[in-house]
Amino acid sequence: MNIRASQLDPNPPPIGPLAPATTATRTLTVGLVGPGKVGRALLAQLRDSGATLLRELGLDLRLRVVADSRHMWLDHDNATLDPHAPGTQVWRPSSLSYVGACLAGAPHPVLIDCSASDAVASHYPAWLARGIHVITPNKLAISGPAERWRAIRAAMRSSGAQLRYEATVGAGLPVVQTLRDLLDTGDELVAVEGLFSGTLAWLFNGYDGHEPFSARILKACELGYTEPDPRADLGGMDVARKLVILAREAGMDLSLDDVRVQSLVPASLAHVDRETFMQNLDTLDAPLAARHACAAAQGCVLRHVGRLDSNGRARVGLIELPASHPFAHAHLSDNIVQFHTRRYADNPLRIQGPGAGPEVTAAGVFTDLLRVAAGVRA
Repeated sequence: MNIRASQLDPNPPPIGPLAPATTATRTLTVGLVGPGKVGRALLAQLRDSGATLLRELGLDLRLRVVADSRHMWLDHDNATLDPHAPGTQVWRPSSLSYVGACLAGAPHPVLIDCSASDAVASHYPAWLARGIHVITPNKLAISGPAERWRAIRAAMRSSGAQLRYEATVGAGLPVVQTLRDLLDTGDELVAVEGLFSGTLAWLFNGYDGHEPFSARILKACELGYTEPDPRADLGGMDVARKLVILAREAGMDLSLDDVRVQSLVPASLAHVDRETFMQNLDTLDAPLAARHACAAAQGCVLRHVGRLDSNGRARVGLIELPASHPFAHAHLSDNIVQFHTRRYADNPLRIQGPGAGPEVTAAGVFTDLLRVAAGVRA
């Protein structure tokens, strides 16, 4: 496997030229956009597994292009543009159009988008239409405008290319595939609900009403659990996007505007700059302490829950749950997702585990890559 770009910087080590594939192997040509924490973790996992994949599965992964917002690293190009020597890695200014051109026509092309960019997501219809499979943990394409989602679906139908996005909902947890398997085998979805945010799960799993809620937010920031601006988590829109993704996977015509979202951010702080928001974090303390006390008096706990039913009704927000509820016993930053279906009517099907982090998210992307490879013939 020609994946050597484990350290992506302005002077990365060479990837090397494409070697001719043998007839006994299945070759996938891979491009990666977004070599951040998840992208780097994925490249490391692919590199470490390369020999085993080739030996055990006859799967040969060829890395052709890696791109961030400013640079591209190519494994082949015009030697006169190469700052090193012919046949080694080439640097160019980044171009998403060129990324697609670099993959189109190659053996079984796969574009992996590990960015969080809407601009990258906007290229999915064109890439899929050219027969390039797309794998992503980027929620913006699948939960974005309905018109773009329809264009993506149309491109998949016309070319046969796959879009895989398991890691958009539960990182490495098999949430999307489980829903797909239930529906494909004739089950009927009644509702899906869960703790979809590892950040919010961690905040409330350890909240006792005595420690100020603002102190837990600051601690979560220090641990790297939150986005740079914690409002991205506290506002609930990330969970709303996950519900839209599951709804669309189930064939529902749901958009973000259809989801009822209860934000934990006071209206007075919703649109101020980050510094002002952080200086006024203690504004959240009294309302949440009062709500915690009220819940505790009834033998309940506070949990941030997203729920979608079979009629397309979706809501996100903080609710009181009995102390006996499964969501009351989540660990650390675990995600918990449970499916209520016709088959799982009395006891819902439950998935639980770490729902965030570069390693587990990269593993979810890796799993999707193997699913695409399973449909590729030698």
